[in-house]
Amino acid sequence: MNEVDISIEAIVNPTEDLEKVKRAIENIFGRVEFEVRPQGRGSLLIAQAESRNGIAKFYNLLHRERIRAAARGVLFDGSSRRSITFYLNKQVAYSGHISFSKPTGESPLGPIKVNISCDNPQGLIEWLTPRTK
Repeated sequence: MNEVDISIEAIVNPTEDLEKVKRAIENIFGRVEFEVRPQGRGSLLIAQAESRNGIAKFYNLLHRERIRAAARGVLFDGSSRRSITFYLNKQVAYSGHISFSKPTGESPLGPIKVNISCDNPQGLIEWLTPRTK
């Protein structure tokens, strides 16, 4: 697998604790660098990670929670020629689990948006979510 860049974004509403939103992201992706940008009535939390190490924790959670088949469909649905985009429920991520979400309307506080850029999205999905028997 060649270069993999992971970009993670979450809106932090005025009613939310910034540190809890950071924890939600780290619960799924491990240690990442954060940047906070003011936005409207809250802020935008941006995290970056690189290489397969950046998604190793995500990989392990997919396998531990036995949701590879469901994840496979979501990841393929969100894939394009050079990237994969998907959304995670923020509250579930805070508890250390994965629950995929729609971009709007499904997660009351807004989802965590994940974009993975790489040369071979299909190969990355095959690695993350090998077919189950």
